[in-house]
Amino acid sequence: MRTGLLTEGGYPYASGDAGLWCDRLVRGLGQHEFDLYALSRSRHQEEQGLLPLPPQVTRVRTAPLWTAEGDGGAVGYGRRARRRFTEHYGELAGAVCAAADGSASGAVADRFANALYGLAELAREEGGLSAALRSDLGVRTLERACRAPGAPRTAREARVADLLTVTGHLERALRPLSLDWYGEDALGAADLCHATSGGPAALPGLLARHFCGVPLLVTEYGVHLRAHYLGQGPGAAPAVRALLAAFHGRLATEIYRRAEILTPGNAHARRWQERCGADRARIRTVYPGMAADGFTEAGESPDRADPDTLVWVGRVEPAKDLVSLLHAFAEVRRREPGARLRIVGSPGGPEGTAYLGHCRALAAQLFPDEAEGAHAVGCNPVSFDEIGSPDAPTLPEVYASGAVVVLSSVVEGFPTGLIEAMFCGRATVSTDAGAVVEVIGGTGLVVPPRNPRALADACVALLRDPERRARLGAAARARALELFTVEQNVAAFHGIYLEIVSHCPVRRDLLDASGAPLPFAAPAESHVPAHWPATPTWALPTTEPAR
Repeated sequence: MRTGLLTEGGYPYASGDAGLWCDRLVRGLGQHEFDLYALSRSRHQEEQGLLPLPPQVTRVRTAPLWTAEGDGGAVGYGRRARRRFTEHYGELAGAVCAAADGSASGAVADRFANALYGLAELAREEGGLSAALRSDLGVRTLERACRAPGAPRTAREARVADLLTVTGHLERALRPLSLDWYGEDALGAADLCHATSGGPAALPGLLARHFCGVPLLVTEYGVHLRAHYLGQGPGAAPAVRALLAAFHGRLATEIYRRAEILTPGNAHARRWQERCGADRARIRTVYPGMAADGFTEAGESPDRADPDTLVWVGRVEPAKDLVSLLHAFAEVRRREPGARLRIVGSPGGPEGTAYLGHCRALAAQLFPDEAEGAHAVGCNPVSFDEIGSPDAPTLPEVYASGAVVVLSSVVEGFPTGLIEAMFCGRATVSTDAGAVVEVIGGTGLVVPPRNPRALADACVALLRDPERRARLGAAARARALELFTVEQNVAAFHGIYLEIVSHCPVRRDLLDASGAPLPFAAPAESHVPAHWPATPTWALPTTEPAR
C-alpha cells in the first residue's frame, strides 16, 4: 500500500513536533510505502534538515508556510480568472463572516466547501493563488464580505490593519491550494492520504480526495482548532480573533466531513471533533504510541525510590502551575517534615524562563535552606534540575528517584510525562486537565486544578501509605503497557489502513512503470487466505415462502 503522509511543522524535519510518533509509525509499517509531504513552519526548521529516513519512504516533498509570498498590488490573472477569483474568494469570505457568530449550519458549510474547491481549481489552472490572496483585490473582497448585510458586528468593525492581518493569515493557511502535489505522479498515486494533524496539513488530503478520489485519514493528537483558540493572545484585535476562529472552524468542519476515518488521540480530542460536526461512526480513538523499553528497569525496580520524594517532570511554563505545586508542598512539609520535591524540566521559551525564575524565588521564600547540624551545609527541600544534568542524567532515573510523581497543570493535552511515570511503575497525583483522567483510568489520584490543599492532601496520603503506592504503581504500569506502547499504536493504524482501502472504490487505472497494477489495485480483503464459495451468498436465488 502506498500512503501519502501529510505533516505540518513536524516529521521529517529534525526539529518538528510529533517527529518521534511519525517516525515510529513509518518504521513500524515497513510492509507499506510512504510518500512524505511536509509543510515547514520556519527557516530555522528547514536549516535543521531532515531526520534519517527508512527505506520504505520513497519520496519527500516539502513546502514552506512561513515565507511572505507577494506583497499586494497586481493579481497577475487575466480578466476571466480575476472574475473567478473574486467570485470564489468572496463566497469563502462570506462563509467565514457568516460563521463568525458561531453558526454551524449545513448551508454555510457547503458554501465554504464549494468556494474552497473553486479556489483550488483556479490555483491549479493559473499556477498559484498566493499573489491574488495578498493583492488589493483580495483585501477588497474580504472587506466587502465583512461589510455585507448580516455580517456580525465584530466583522463589520474590522479596520484596514485587521483586514491585512487576516489576509496574511488566510494566505498562509491556504497556501497548500497552490502546490503541485495533486497529479497522478504525486498524491494522486497514493492509496490513501494520512494527515497527522488538522488545519493546513489536512488541506492537501482534501484536494487529493477532490481531484483524484484518494481517501483521507486524519489523526489529531492535539486538536488544531483548539490549539488555534489557545494561541490567540489577548492582544489580538476582536475582529481578527473572530474572523480567524470562524475560518478555522469552517475548515475543521470540512475536514471532518470528508475524512473517511478520524483518529483522535483521546476522548478529549474526540469531543472537540464531534462538537465540530464529526460523525461518531467514523471516529476511532488511537492513543499515541510511546517507547517503553527505556523505562523497563525503573518499572521493575520500585524499591529504588526515595519514600519521601515527590517528582515533577515537564516543560516549565505558566500552564503547568508550579506556583500551586509549591504552595501545596508547603502544606506537605508542614505535615511531613522530611518530604522533598524535585522539579525537573527546561523552560518553554522566554515566558518559561521568566516563570522559572519566579518559581525559584518563591521556593527560596517558602523553604529556607536547612542543615542537619551546626557544621553541615544547608540545602533547600525543593530542587530545580534539567534532564542531562549530573543530578538528573536521564528521564527513567528521574522518575525512579521519587515515590510519587506529581502533575499540577491547569491546561494539558495528552500528558506524555504521566505515561512515562506509569511505565516506571510510579504512583501519581494529577490535576484534572485535558486527557489526564482518561490516561490514569483509576491508577492514580486526581484532584481539581488550582487547588493546593487538595493536591497536598493527595500527596500526603500516598507518602504515608507505601502499600497503596505500590498497588497504584503496579496497576499504572500494567495499564500503560496495555494501551500506550508503540506496538499497539502501529497495529491500530495498520488495521485502519486496511479498513479504509477495503471500503473505498477500487482504482484500476493506476499502473506502475512496467504496466502492472499498483498495490491494492484489488480490494484488500481479496488477499485474505480463506476458502470462498464460488457463488457469493448474496447472489444465490431466493425462494418465496409458500402462501
